[in-house]
Amino acid sequence: MNTRIETIAVTDLEGESVNLMSAYKNKVLLLIMYNNDCLGCTGRAIPLAYQFMQDYPSIQVIGIHSDFVNREGSKASIKAIFTSGENPFPIYIDKNHKIYDQFNAEGTPQWLLISDKGELFRSVFGSQENAQNRLFYAIESLVQKKSNAQ
Repeated sequence: MNTRIETIAVTDLEGESVNLMSAYKNKVLLLIMYNNDCLGCTGRAIPLAYQFMQDYPSIQVIGIHSDFVNREGSKASIKAIFTSGENPFPIYIDKNHKIYDQFNAEGTPQWLLISDKGELFRSVFGSQENAQNRLFYAIESLVQKKSNAQ
């Protein structure tokens, strides 16, 4: 893939605009585009994202709640899906699913793995075992490349 990404424009939970590519410059990013109404997202993908955050501390995990008609997220509804009531990693809102469209997402959850150079390394749809394996191998490959380069 290796397409350089200049902008991922989202809003934070306070309604402020954020460009993730500027805010997390020079970091390996694992973005998960999801929606609270997606059971695969809340039941499998969000816990998987949390696990990846634990297993790969050098990677910045970020959630992006993609808003669809009658399926918009708010600070309260986003925090409500977590038993602690707090977000385990930064979560932003993709109003009118613009980022979802920007990356031609196949559905939710859609994962984007972005290198520390700001290049799209992999895009993976889904949360079931096959998607989890592809994502795991992509992360391993990217982390290995970065380790070898240092």
